[in-house]
Parts: sequence; structure tokens; C-alpha cells
Amino acid sequence: MFATATRNFVDEVDPGGLLIPVKSLNDSIALLTVVVSQKGFWFWQKPKHVPTDFTLNDILTGDTPITPVLTETDFIKYNGTYGDSIQGSMDATFIHSNLNAEGKDSSKLASSFGSLKKDEVDVRQLLRDTKNSVLDMSHCLIKQTQKKRQVFGLVKERIVTSQPCSVTEEVQQAEQCSGTLGFCGPKSPKVSLKDNGSLSKDSNVTMEIPTNTTIAYALIDLEVKHDGHYELCLMSNKGGFEVDSRTQKGQLGVTGAVSNNPDVSRLAQELKDLSDHFQLLSALPASSKASLFKIVTDVLEDRAALGALQSVLNQMLVEKSANIADVSEAHIQSIQPVLEMLKESECGSVAETERSASLLSALHLITSALDELPHESLSALRACRSPTVLEITQLLVHCLCESGESPASGTNVAVLPEDVLANLEHLFTSSDVNLQRDGDAATIQLKQLQQLGNRPLIMFIALRGLHSLAQGV
Repeated sequence: MFATATRNFVDEVDPGGLLIPVKSLNDSIALLTVVVSQKGFWFWQKPKHVPTDFTLNDILTGDTPITPVLTETDFIKYNGTYGDSIQGSMDATFIHSNLNAEGKDSSKLASSFGSLKKDEVDVRQLLRDTKNSVLDMSHCLIKQTQKKRQVFGLVKERIVTSQPCSVTEEVQQAEQCSGTLGFCGPKSPKVSLKDNGSLSKDSNVTMEIPTNTTIAYALIDLEVKHDGHYELCLMSNKGGFEVDSRTQKGQLGVTGAVSNNPDVSRLAQELKDLSDHFQLLSALPASSKASLFKIVTDVLEDRAALGALQSVLNQMLVEKSANIADVSEAHIQSIQPVLEMLKESECGSVAETERSASLLSALHLITSALDELPHESLSALRACRSPTVLEITQLLVHCLCESGESPASGTNVAVLPEDVLANLEHLFTSSDVNLQRDGDAATIQLKQLQQLGNRPLIMFIALRGLHSLAQGV
């Protein structure tokens, strides 16, 4: 809840900028706190940041601490409300039964942070103060970080609350079912159910946030030499530890290979390079695809659950192990079926084991793309996750990559309800893609921005992955 609120805040006030949302109230983030960063597995992923319990002074040699020059300024007054509403119904008639079901879910997250302040370190003075300082390379934090090829960053600014504030989440769920079900078979008793039933669940949770709570921060990375000397990376995030190898030069860390070229051919080539992952998912047995499709679409309702699933898959792919000790009980229910499926696929021949590794990579690809989507994109995607809508999105994307524009079949577009089309349009717009309709026809085009970034690619990966799992479901 707190993590969602801070992420929404950063998406609104600094999209694509330097601010990093705080994930937990347990994170104690002061200026010059050491934060460990690890670049994403996929080039378009944002780095993962983990605040530590140490500051720069804790990992320096010598007895003279650095006292940074700090400035405090008013930032903005922020109050945000985000809501989703999903409603659906189903009527089914079988030989021995008929069923009518309706469901309505709505949620609202209100973040009342009030007046916020910004604390900053005077970087020019920090450069002078740290000119001759040296890191203690025997410090346990440095050893562990260096071994995993991660990067040190220092908190150079933070956004903090200036008064007590709150985050409130309201959830309403209502389901109603009525009908007659009958089951009859040879040598088996006849079972019938005639009932009208309804289920409702409401929750209202308020989290009180104290004064001087950090909700977002920005980093300056360190480029560390073998002898402990270091430099502050002022213009880009290219920090890391000097590589101890004659054949390998440069830094290992958050170097990022992000391209800002908006050319459609580049986008088409990047999707083509990932096609093996999508084909693997499409070729899974129908039962496996149905199970995975349900799991993935279910976690779209809860970004925390989505983040937990993505984090566990990342551990399995990068660190070859999965640690679910820190995962909440509610989120384990979403993660466990995926782990069991991956474990079952490992128990077989060499070819089956290799296929299991490929399946892990493919699932990691989808969840990583979904986790990178901003709040408004994820909300719109929830309303566009049906197989019919996903099929149309693939037609749009395919035509765009083939010819630079994408006419979709008027018949297919016309079958979608107006509210679904509106959500589809919002989904594309939030990812820097224009959806234009002319009657029953539709086209998509990349926005002509100076720096388009990877938002279109990330959205197309998410849609393609969901479509691969939805085929035949």
C-alpha cells in the first residue's frame, strides 16, 4: 500500500527522472545513505535499489567523518487519488444447468502527503570534502557488493513529509450468483443446486505517516577503484567496481544499454529477438497455459503481489535460488503454483531441464514488463486482458512493425464494447503510442517524441506475453 502510493507519486511528479520511490516504511533513508543497486536482467529494466543500514562515513577509512552541507527547500503539496472499477457478468446455459453470475470490484487509493520538502546535499562541496577519502575495502558490505557485481550509490536528495499524513485504501468486492446446476452420470448420485447467493467484501485501511518520512530519493553512483579510491558519477549512472581482469576492462554495474531511438524498425527487431520466449509459452499444454494465464492476470490486481512474483523469478534466474521467506502469506499463494510448475519441469531429461530454464526466462520476461508499467497502464491493462482484446492488440502491433502503421479489421474492432476500446486507447497512450479510430477501423502509431524511451517496447512485451498464454484458453 505504501509502496504503491510512493510509486504513483514518482510517476506523477518525475516520470522517467531520477527520483526512486521508497518501498517500505522500514527503510531508513538519510542523506548519504549507501544504497546498493543492481541493473535489471533485461536492458529496458530499471535498476533495483536496496537501501542499507550504512552511510558513507561507515565505509570510509580514517577517523575524520565527512559532514555534508545540506539545503532544505519546499517541494510541492501532494494529494492523489487513484481508483479502478471492474464490472462483469456471465450467462451460461448447459443441458442440465443454467448459471448467471455478476461481479463488481472497485478500489481506491488516496495518498494525502500534504506539503513536502526536499533535502539536498551540496554536491560541489561533497566533491571537495571527499577528494582524498578512501573506502575500507575490507568492510563486509563492500565485499558482498563487489562479489555480486553490484553498485554503490549515495542518497544525494530526498523528498520528505513535513507534517503527519496518511495513505488510505478502500476495496469493495461484490459477487452474485444464481441458477440451477445438475450433475448426473452412470452409477453416480444426482446432485443439484438451486440457489441465489451473493458475496460482498469491503475493506478500508488507513496508514498514518509520521513527519520527516522519506517517500522518494535520488542517487549519485560511485566508481570504485581497487585501492579504495572512488569517484562520484556526476553525469550518468555508470558506477561499479573496477574489474580485476586483464581481458575485461571498465566497470561492472548499472551501465544500461537503453536506446532512445523511436524508429519502428528497432522496435520490430527487439520484439523479433524475444520471439522464442513467446513461442515457448504458446506451445505449452493448454492446461499449463490456462493456469499461468490466471496467475499472471490475477496479480495484475495487486502490484505488490506482481512485484513479489517478479522478484522471486529474478532470484531464480540471476542467483539460481528462490527465497520466499520475506514474501507475505497472501502473495505466496500467487507464487507457489508457478514454482511448483517450474520444479516439475526440471524433473526429467536434459531437454526438459533446458526447457524449464527457458520457461523461467519467458515468465521472468513477462512479469518484468508488467512490473515496469506505470500505474495508469496497469489499470487500463486489467480491462484489456480478455483473449479477444489481446488478439486485436497483436494485429495492431504486427501491422505497425511490418508497415509502420496498423489497420485492424473493422469487424474485430467493432465487437469490442465502447468502454473496453476506451481503456485500450488509454493503455496505448500511457505508453507513448497513439491509437486512432475511424469508425470500425483502428491504427496505432508511435508518438513523435524527442526521447521516446522504452515504454512502447515494454507494453508490447506485456501484451505479447499475455496473448501467448491466452491462446487456446
